Amino acid sequence: MANFEHVVVLSDGIRGHYHQAVGIANWLHKLGDVQVDPVINVPVFQGFQTLLHMKFFVRNLESDDPAYPRNWLRSTGVRFRKFAPGTLFISAGGPAAPYCLAFARATKNKCCCIMTPSVLGTKPFDFAIIPSHDKHDPKDKNIFVTLGAPNHICPPELDEVSQAFFGDQQFTTPKVVGVAIGGGDSNYKITPRWVEDVLSPLRYVDDATILITTSRRSGPAVDAAVERVFSGAPSVGRMLLMSRKPGMSLLSAMFGRATHVLATEDSISIVSEAVTAGFKVGLIRVDRITGRIKKMLGYGAQRFDATFDEMIKRGLIQDLGDIPNFDRFLEPMEQRHIIDFSEARRAAEWILDH
Repeated sequence: MANFEHVVVLSDGIRGHYHQAVGIANWLHKLGDVQVDPVINVPVFQGFQTLLHMKFFVRNLESDDPAYPRNWLRSTGVRFRKFAPGTLFISAGGPAAPYCLAFARATKNKCCCIMTPSVLGTKPFDFAIIPSHDKHDPKDKNIFVTLGAPNHICPPELDEVSQAFFGDQQFTTPKVVGVAIGGGDSNYKITPRWVEDVLSPLRYVDDATILITTSRRSGPAVDAAVERVFSGAPSVGRMLLMSRKPGMSLLSAMFGRATHVLATEDSISIVSEAVTAGFKVGLIRVDRITGRIKKMLGYGAQRFDATFDEMIKRGLIQDLGDIPNFDRFLEPMEQRHIIDFSEARRAAEWILDH
């Protein structure tokens, strides 16, 4: 069994990545009495510096000589410091992964990556937590596969988070519907027209209060469309547009008050958080960016479909289709599942057992 006394999260500043790493770190603390040390925020490079530091020099970070990773860390501007034996470094996403490996090798400790780093891959890491939609070799002993994304959501804590966010604001309707809207990327597209065509029926739901939040990927145009569609609707209890208030997050507070949750398919992280919170999530399909090469190679939006299919099979989500029938999904007084679902906890258990 692993014997860790400290865990350190390396963060690239992306909220979703941070939530995955800190979720596992918190479960290591709860299950193994491991101390969670302060987060180390790492620099993210652009242009030529990315090629230099993140593509070229990182290939020798797994060297047995701790001098190389120490020098690499200094070259990126990160202050190197010593860490006690028994420290586990955790990172999520590609930008923070080299720092995670470098700190571990420089201090002769262990490291864990979440998701598959594009340049390094998973082999240099002592532990690799990857989602089922990432390609991997099942023979690799350092890999643990999750359904969706591990995250920081802990249901017993949601009431307290919700109270801190909403304060004395009360919702008098029997149903409270959380709506999480993502944004476009290389696989999905959410446009102002899509918002108006697909989401506008939510203005008229009966006996329900609507809580709406967008994401950093939504962008000002989509946020403006959400505002046009929902402003003045008596059903809207709170609307948080991320382009207007980028430092705030409604999600955890929303989970603490909601009876139903709707989420767009472009963010498997948000869907996973809502499922971890105990909701049977209404999955809203969005426009897809398709390409023949992506389809041939098994990339693109379709690679996430198997994850959603498994979640549907387990009763964790409900696919609402291209033209969602919101009234049908919202008909029960609440939509929850009865499965104890926490991939962050399962990942932490696996790490402690190895």
